[in-house]
Amino acid sequence: MSENPFVPPGPEAKVFVISVAAELSGLHPQTLRTYDRLGLVEPGRTGGGGRRYSLADIEMLRRIADLTAEGLGLEGVKRVIDLEHRVAALTLRVSELENELVTAHQALGTVPNLPVRASAAHVTLYRRR
Repeated sequence: MSENPFVPPGPEAKVFVISVAAELSGLHPQTLRTYDRLGLVEPGRTGGGGRRYSLADIEMLRRIADLTAEGLGLEGVKRVIDLEHRVAALTLRVSELENELVTAHQALGTVPNLPVRASAAHVTLYRRR
């Protein structure tokens, strides 16, 4: 038995040639080249300049296809994807800051004053008559 067992590549590993990525995403290879030129996806490159796509790239290609099928132009798709990335980054940053605040309050022995997040449950409002 080998000391170094095989570890499959992760979702960010650029392993798929353009023809396989096109088949997996349901798009034409020329469409993938166009999306690369526009900066919608960033495939890796071989020494000879060939494109290599990851599973994450293929998911992004599918997302782009869905958005264009809904009627968005490529500039709109680019903007939506950029905003989705920004929201995800900001959400992560808020979580990090909340954790820092809780940790700081725990060190001081005080109770943090964080806003309460609404849950998926419904809220019942009562009115006086």
